[in-house]
Amino acid sequence: MSAGGLKKMLASAVVVGVTEARARIFGQILNPTGQRSPHKILRKKLIGDKVAEWYPYDIKNDDPHVMAREEEERLSKLESLKRRGKGPPKKGQGRRAAKRNK
Repeated sequence: MSAGGLKKMLASAVVVGVTEARARIFGQILNPTGQRSPHKILRKKLIGDKVAEWYPYDIKNDDPHVMAREEEERLSKLESLKRRGKGPPKKGQGRRAAKRNK
């Protein structure tokens, strides 16, 4: 009986040794208990630069002429809405203020 137990113990020790050696050789992390580890995620390459490259460069942020033209368009649209009576109300005269005064 003791010879069988010794043989199993020796076999398990060999398996553990081989597993540790394999992990060392191939640069893997040994996790014999099977606990959760972030190593799998941390091992991946970072993709932030690739995502940033995907979107084209926005010239609006640098060119003051483009920003001025957009602001001018916004103001002219607001002016035309006010002429038709569709613009935003003055501060303190909106729908909520009208409800409060009733």
